[in-house]
Amino acid sequence: MDEDLESRSRDQLVAEVKKLRGAIRSHRDASGHDLCWHHPDLWALLPEEVAPSLEVPAWPQFMRGCIKYRQSLDEQLPNAQRSDQEFKG
Repeated sequence: MDEDLESRSRDQLVAEVKKLRGAIRSHRDASGHDLCWHHPDLWALLPEEVAPSLEVPAWPQFMRGCIKYRQSLDEQLPNAQRSDQEFKG
């Protein structure tokens, strides 16, 4: 799957690593309501072109997942700054 890396020069590999690190940092630095969105731009960095087949949970299951995710943030980041800003999508 990653055979394309074998033919790249050192400079091309360094450029690829920098691009991937930038995308990872962008995802890591997401905050507030941006944490709730999926990030297909990360998938687009992969060399293979595959149309993602997403399965979306029904509303009740989705909302329970959102609550669990938010609870996990309280457990993993108990001192994170809190915001009362509403989503303006």
